[in-house]
Amino acid sequence: MCARFQSLPKESHFITVKRIMRYLKGTTNMGLWYPRDASLALVGYSDSDFAGCKLDRKSTSGTCHLLGSSLVAWHSKKQACVALSTAEAEYIVVGVCCAQILWMKQQLKDFGITLEKIPIKCDNTSAINLSKNLVLHSRTKHIEIRHHFLRDHVQKGDCVLEFVETSKQLADIFTKPLPRDTFYTLRRELGILDEKYLA
Repeated sequence: MCARFQSLPKESHFITVKRIMRYLKGTTNMGLWYPRDASLALVGYSDSDFAGCKLDRKSTSGTCHLLGSSLVAWHSKKQACVALSTAEAEYIVVGVCCAQILWMKQQLKDFGITLEKIPIKCDNTSAINLSKNLVLHSRTKHIEIRHHFLRDHVQKGDCVLEFVETSKQLADIFTKPLPRDTFYTLRRELGILDEKYLA
């Protein structure tokens, strides 16, 4: 987020960077935990904050991918266009998540691991319904065509969109500031643990 203002930073940005540095200094004993006996079930989580940027009203996409209980990929980026609804913002990020899953699926296939019907967890029922509806109608005309490839892969069975409650949405941590307890809970769910718990 701070990198967006690196060409012309203000004092508020320096204060924020100092806060980030304090957080990093306080978490040097934390890391990603990859258990030896983890399953090879791949699952994706996708989330967005609708019009989260105060300057241009663009949404931020956030995805994460777990192999078993191990976090193997994550993504957080501002969307290229302004979404006109939460459904559109979520639909765009589910497409990004699906593209990453297709790439990971191909990589795993090279190692002799074949996966089908990989679940993508989404907390927006409208985005899930859009991906299952093959008919383009007036409510989806404004969404760029390139985002509709998701429908093909849902129909083929490469990905399966599943609803998850917002409180259990792991990708939430990549899109918006959260209360401390929620942040710590999601961080732990992603497998980011203190080394004293691993001993």
